[in-house]
Amino acid sequence: MKLTSAGFIDGQKIPGVYSFCIPDPAHHVCLGQNKNPQLAWTDTPAGTKSFALICHDPDVPSQGDDVNQEGRSIPASLPRVDFFHWVLIDLPATVTSLQEGEFSSDVTPRGKPGPQAAHGSRQGINNYTDWFAGDNDMRGDYYGYDGPCPPWNDEIIHRYVFTVYALDIETLPLEGRFGGPEVRAAIQGHILAEASLTGTYTLNAKLQA
Repeated sequence: MKLTSAGFIDGQKIPGVYSFCIPDPAHHVCLGQNKNPQLAWTDTPAGTKSFALICHDPDVPSQGDDVNQEGRSIPASLPRVDFFHWVLIDLPATVTSLQEGEFSSDVTPRGKPGPQAAHGSRQGINNYTDWFAGDNDMRGDYYGYDGPCPPWNDEIIHRYVFTVYALDIETLPLEGRFGGPEVRAAIQGHILAEASLTGTYTLNAKLQA
C-alpha cells in the first residue's frame, strides 16, 4: 500500500491550514483552521473489507511541568509518549480517499460529536479530550480529527504519523467510547497491509524555518 496527501509531502512540514494552532508573534499561538488533510491510498490487498486510520504524534512530552511556560523550555532529552490526533474505523473497502476538510473544518470548543462519521465510518476520541479535561471553556469529548498544536517551547520538532490499515473485517468489535489504544489492540490479527505518511510541525519560533 501507499499513502499520499495533496496537502503535504512525506517527511515535510504540515501546513498551518491542517493545524489546531498556528504561530502568533504576540501570544505564541492562535487557533488554526484545523482542516483534516486530503489523503489517498493505493495498492490495497485482495480481501480488504475495511480500513482504519490513525494519526498520532509520538513526540509529546511525558511530563507537562514545563509545557508552554514562559522562561522555560522542554528539553529534547525528555521521554516522549503518543498523542492521538485522529482515530477512524470501519471505512468501507470502496473508500480509498478522504477529502480535505471532510471530517474537520475548524476548531470546535468542547469537542466534536461522534462516533458516527462520513461513509458509515466511526471515529474515536482523540487526546485533546484528556488535554482539555481541566479547562471549563474547552473540555469535552473530541471525536475525529484535531490537528497539531505542540508546545511552543519544545526543543524538538514534532512528527505526525498518518497510518492507514487494510483490514480483513468490516466492523471492528468496539462499542461506545474508544480511542487510539483500543483501536490498535482491536486491529491486531486483522491487518492485511498498512501504509504511513509523516508530516512535521513546530510552534517554537526558534525552530521555524
